[in-house]
Amino acid sequence: MRVLVVEDDAGIAVGLGANLRQQGWAVDCVDSVAQAWSALCAEPFDVVLLDLGLRDGDGGEVLRRLRQNTGSRLPAPATPVLIMTARDQVASRIAGLDMGADDYVTKPFDMAELAARMRALRRRAEGRAQPLLRHGPLAIDPAARSVTLDGVPVELSGREFGVLLALLEVSPRVLSRQQIEAKLYSWDSVLGSNAVEVHVHHLRKKLGENTIRTMRGVGYFMAIKDTP
Repeated sequence: MRVLVVEDDAGIAVGLGANLRQQGWAVDCVDSVAQAWSALCAEPFDVVLLDLGLRDGDGGEVLRRLRQNTGSRLPAPATPVLIMTARDQVASRIAGLDMGADDYVTKPFDMAELAARMRALRRRAEGRAQPLLRHGPLAIDPAARSVTLDGVPVELSGREFGVLLALLEVSPRVLSRQQIEAKLYSWDSVLGSNAVEVHVHHLRKKLGENTIRTMRGVGYFMAIKDTP
């Protein structure tokens, strides 16, 4: 899944980005209000981590503009936003939440807790309460990054896991190749022209040929029937 980190402290941004990439997130980092807004207008993000004290102004401006945006497909006004800031006063937390933030952490924060909060934001955005995603005999645990088929563990690569998670989160909708790429790859990723097709091919070999279906000229969708 893809996250936008808006942080003007280079050290924090580099460390945060490295940690999140290890956990399977595709991470893009910017350090200003202007860059954050440009990024949100250009790409769909699953979560935004927003610092408030940015080099060209208050990060709250990004949040206000995002929540008030109604005139275009991007940026999506309901994109989950987690504020991360050194402003630890209760009044600051209340103001951030009232501006439209979905969650709030103060620096320094624990990375494991931050990751758990991000997963919770994704669940709420998808309208589900359970931490596991189930689809027929498939069960996927985003926290543990594990997959089972009929209760048997299935070993997937990081990219394969990302493709499967992206498709399960929107099932039964169809995702185009470009939409899957947008969730898996950050701006600096090296992307082969048939990368998604290769990942889908490997998933079909591991999970069954009919697990992921192709809608010709449109994209891919999950096709496992619900178990009784």
